[in-house]
Amino acid sequence: MNRGYYTAAQGMINQQRILDAISNNVSNVNTAGYRKDEIVLNTFQEQLYLVSRRRKLETSGTSYQAYVDISKTNLEQSGFEFTDSPFDVGIYGNMYFNIRYEKDGEVYQTRNGQWGLDNEGYLWLGGSGRVQGTNGDIYIGNDDFSIDENGVIRDEQGEVIDTLLLTYIPVGSDVHKEGDSLFRYDGDPVQIPDDEDFAVIQRAYEKSNVDSVKEMTSAIDAFRMYEANSKILRGFDTINQKSSSQIAEL
Repeated sequence: MNRGYYTAAQGMINQQRILDAISNNVSNVNTAGYRKDEIVLNTFQEQLYLVSRRRKLETSGTSYQAYVDISKTNLEQSGFEFTDSPFDVGIYGNMYFNIRYEKDGEVYQTRNGQWGLDNEGYLWLGGSGRVQGTNGDIYIGNDDFSIDENGVIRDEQGEVIDTLLLTYIPVGSDVHKEGDSLFRYDGDPVQIPDDEDFAVIQRAYEKSNVDSVKEMTSAIDAFRMYEANSKILRGFDTINQKSSSQIAEL
């Protein structure tokens, strides 16, 4: 009975984690370059209980339990929103822009291409830091510039200012999130495959890859599962209380 009680409690925790992730995804549906989080559930077949000093105690029956394994960031490509601003920049493919984060000075990757100029004239992602080129911080000075599909930045006279620093991150890779739109790739640097197609697109930014309809459907399913586990938990609690009362009467 205790096993079923704890399994139901674990089920509630799992669904709460899923609902939290969905809530965060939906709140960032309009955040440029946002990548949705997904909760990965794993299962294991518990035939033995592990006790102190890793001794094994045999139990009757077999128990299957689901638990939250990891929270994974979905890196799939999203669609683009085309604009008239030269500071809106998108990228097609598995390449990422680089930002020197103003809080710690470290370089992070992003797909958020809604940029601007800081008060010193450097290309800047608001609230995060300066956009990085192959020569470091990119100084623009004004809004008369262009970026070609390879990321080469030119001024109004056609002179090269710098080239965007791009990082290749394969789909399915593990990344560490910083805020809503910055990432840090946890693996070793990966050489860009020869057949990797990418293109930088100026006057467009990539939207979040959150599908609000799918997220709401998943939220309804998770809430129903939460309620079901809650009812099971209350049922076990009632049985335990009755058993305790009967034992006390003996």
